[in-house]
Amino acid sequence: MITVHHLENSRSQRILWLLEELNLEYRLQTYARDSNSMRAPKALKEIHPLGKAPIITDTTLAGENAEPVVVAESGAIIEYLIDLYAGQGSGSTAHLRPPAGSQAERDYRFWLHFAEGSAMLPLMLRLVFSRLDKPPVPYKPPVPWLVRPIARKLAKGVNDSFISPEIKAHLAYMDTCLEHRQWLAGDSLTGADIQMSFPIQALDARQGLKNHPNIQEWLARIRQREAFQRAVAKGGELAL
Repeated sequence: MITVHHLENSRSQRILWLLEELNLEYRLQTYARDSNSMRAPKALKEIHPLGKAPIITDTTLAGENAEPVVVAESGAIIEYLIDLYAGQGSGSTAHLRPPAGSQAERDYRFWLHFAEGSAMLPLMLRLVFSRLDKPPVPYKPPVPWLVRPIARKLAKGVNDSFISPEIKAHLAYMDTCLEHRQWLAGDSLTGADIQMSFPIQALDARQGLKNHPNIQEWLARIRQREAFQRAVAKGGELAL
């Protein structure tokens, strides 16, 4: 049995979607964020030392009395599940990983790693800098009120000079790549689309996808998939 250690409102939503696409049975263990810090609870460190979601534990290949396989990090989990289980559930799922050596596979690998390697960095920076002059409640503000005007100017400077241009370049490139294809690696959904869904949903929620019609259509196709809808029903809507 595969167990998904799912943190509410997090990247782990992607893993539920993948398992639904693979038509695999799994157990869902949901964790609530700390109400003060909004971080993952300490209970996740009992599963993996870093204590970050998503994490899966898999006893499918474990022998009697053997420890389950523990896999952390979204990209690693997606590769693990697809490499091991694509084509084994009910229905055809081999399309989730393109044929080895093909251009589609190279595109698949690129987007699979681009999602966390490049796309998430400016989003995280924007989140951090946007909070410098807005003290989170109820815990202590990160910047004393006397220097918040300076922090505000610093945040604006970083956003204007680096964060926004990076996000703009990423969206323009992705939109161009989707101009003549339905999915990031070609005509079929792959694990790369699943991995890229989180940063694009975050951008759609926070700033919209105006002037990027191909990405908008790609995201609409994702939301129309029955497997995606089942994952949302089980894991909850993302509040981004």
